[in-house]
Amino acid sequence: MNLFGLMETSGGAMQAERMRAEVVAANMANAETTRTASGSPYRRQHVIFAADRGDPGFLNSLATASADTAPGSLASAALPTLNTAGAGAAAPGVHIAGVVEDPAPPLKRYDPGHPDAGPDGYVSYPDINPLTEMVDLMGATRAYGLNGSAVQAEKGMITSALEIAKS
Repeated sequence: MNLFGLMETSGGAMQAERMRAEVVAANMANAETTRTASGSPYRRQHVIFAADRGDPGFLNSLATASADTAPGSLASAALPTLNTAGAGAAAPGVHIAGVVEDPAPPLKRYDPGHPDAGPDGYVSYPDINPLTEMVDLMGATRAYGLNGSAVQAEKGMITSALEIAKS
């Protein structure tokens, strides 16, 4: 992983968490939407995250180091040397694999005066629980903030390293 690998990883995670927060906000905003352009009630959305593979050079160096040492030997406990052949490749992290609709059926509420009421007087509402959405939003906000803190910490370490190099 290169010098800025942590920033790339945290930046990708921050983008994913921002998207998660936007989807949660859309879910909350549409909690009472009984008719969309398709004519059905709004469906709750979920963000699906997927892991990035990361730097293949780094992964190969780990495999090579573990294959070169005998199990149980003192050398097998040593840290492998970083293979710089893959330097500059993508850092491991997360990306958004997609946004999918919740398969849960809509909630039925009896309201015969509602314009979207069926012949039986029931209206289909999205199955969105505000409590669940707030917990998701808090998780996204916390993860976003922690990744921001990681970026700030790396910036501080780089600044310190540059100060040491000046001396």
